[in-house]
Amino acid sequence: MTNAIPQRQVGTTDVHITTLGFGGNVLGNLYAAVPDEAAKDTVLAAQQSGVNYFDTAPLYGHGLSERRLGDALRALPRESFVLSTKVGRLLKPHGRVPPPKLKPSEGGIFVDELPFAPHFDFSYSATMRSFEDSLQRLGLNRIDLLLIHDCDEWSQGANYRTALKTVETGALKALQELKSAGLIGGFGAGVNQFEACEDLMDLGAFDCFLLAGRYTLLEQGALDTFLPRCVKEGVSVILGAPFNSGILVTGATPDARYNYLPATADIKAKVAKIEQVCAAHQVPLAAAALQFVLGHASVATVIPGAKSRAEAEQNARWMTLPIPAAFWADLKAAGLVRSDAPTSGI
Repeated sequence: MTNAIPQRQVGTTDVHITTLGFGGNVLGNLYAAVPDEAAKDTVLAAQQSGVNYFDTAPLYGHGLSERRLGDALRALPRESFVLSTKVGRLLKPHGRVPPPKLKPSEGGIFVDELPFAPHFDFSYSATMRSFEDSLQRLGLNRIDLLLIHDCDEWSQGANYRTALKTVETGALKALQELKSAGLIGGFGAGVNQFEACEDLMDLGAFDCFLLAGRYTLLEQGALDTFLPRCVKEGVSVILGAPFNSGILVTGATPDARYNYLPATADIKAKVAKIEQVCAAHQVPLAAAALQFVLGHASVATVIPGAKSRAEAEQNARWMTLPIPAAFWADLKAAGLVRSDAPTSGI
């Protein structure tokens, strides 16, 4: 049975997305392989739970996530879902078994990925090529939101400022043309650092940003300048990685992950304290993580991943679970989340 999940507008566009979305990185075999049928069933379970927004990227499984998401969504009426994917990397076949060893920012967090190597390219021509390639992998004729992927210092390193310049003269121009032509409903960027979002905002008018893991129960630095600027300029935030790579679901377990890597002792200690407040109010840690981010006026949706029907349905239950105001008050009183973090209206 489909639940009524509220929708919020993306920037000033005509695109409206459910406050719970679906992060497609898991469909690319993030950390572990997911069978094709399970991947398709997971997408359909999310849609049946009331989700209308699905995000993917060429990087995720090096084309595998886009292929799987398209296979699942093509069975649905096109107006029943909103789809985003990304530009900034071109996939080139490498024909190597085993595949080349990559860093996390290069896609080294996926297993059994398709035999393509991702290559950064933020130029105009590469952006247009990436858009067309994604349509082919998805098997669809429209992408609703198109996002520049990983133009941040975490991914680009010393090349970051050069990448920004290429975005300004290349990718941004291409996205503006695609939107003006009605080929996409809006555009933005998907990055791992809110500072990069602000740098990109200085280059042009974006509709949205997919910010991965930088505004969560564990991190609220984005409250200082980025999120207020989004409210002022009418830009929406899509909150990715709300569980900070898993620790805000598993809790402070010995093998917990944070920001794609094994969690440090400091992070585990903070999560353990949050878990104590959760236990006192009988609030699941994951439910708190999902609902917390939606308290901010700039956040349009939160997009956890799922690798099974059970996980997709569980995300929907966590999203709709009532959480008492006293829970948020106790987190703030304990100094576990910032006192200025908005939690009303969830």
